[in-house]
Amino acid sequence: MPDNKLKDLPPSIARLAESGVIRSYKKKSIIISEGDSGDTLLVLLEGSVRVFGQDGNGKEVTYGHIDAPSYFGEMSLDGGPRSASIEATTACKCAVITRERVRASLATSPELATELITKIIARARAATDTVRSLALKDAYGRLREVLEHLAIEPDENGHRKIKSGTTHASLALQIGTSREMVSKILRDLETGGYVRTEGRNMTLVKALPRHW
Repeated sequence: MPDNKLKDLPPSIARLAESGVIRSYKKKSIIISEGDSGDTLLVLLEGSVRVFGQDGNGKEVTYGHIDAPSYFGEMSLDGGPRSASIEATTACKCAVITRERVRASLATSPELATELITKIIARARAATDTVRSLALKDAYGRLREVLEHLAIEPDENGHRKIKSGTTHASLALQIGTSREMVSKILRDLETGGYVRTEGRNMTLVKALPRHW
């Protein structure tokens, strides 16, 4: 495996990835399904994925996105069911490591144990923040937060472009509301001069209002 795919990973994860089986996934592929038995950790070497959950009626909520280089699947290394589904939002390449291999590495690498514990804590906190946002903020408040997160650094005019590939439908999934609601809010923001839309590209022209 070329070193340039591993150099930006924590050293303990990079060493683990070197022992994994490399698999490629097409865009829109479901890499992990919620509820399945968890027996692997996946190191994301190329591409981006979406983490989401689904209720019994098929309604989805997006918990977040993961970009390479990173890893996922650590929450089910106890052999329990997967807590969320993972979808490839671009073509992806992963190193797949078995639970047995991870456990063997944990026995000899305190550094790996610390890395996994830190990641699990961070993702648990992120999940708590997502639940709090869905419970306590209205749709506009959640959308404002997501747009601020997706906006890149401002240009010389103070304008901030939204990450490429962001659609009304993907925003709706992230904030737990309908695409129609997202479209309505964005139309109002565009009318107010806060957002500019050019084709599929969105730009924050000025600071978003606290309330809608």
